[in-house]
Amino acid sequence: MKAHELRDQSLKELKGIEREKAEELMQLKIKLSMRQLDNPLQVRELRREVAVIKTVITEKRAAAK
Repeated sequence: MKAHELRDQSLKELKGIEREKAEELMQLKIKLSMRQLDNPLQVRELRREVAVIKTVITEKRAAAK
């Protein structure tokens, strides 16, 4: 997801998406360690998605104050 798409969502929705992506990232890391992951770049992409989501959450919290 792009940052501008995430900014349209509520804080509660963003938290849910963050939780889902973090869980998915954990699963990918496990598969990577067991050499079952076909594309190791998925880990990097997902880690960056989580970072963008966290950034948008921080922006929304700062705007609310």
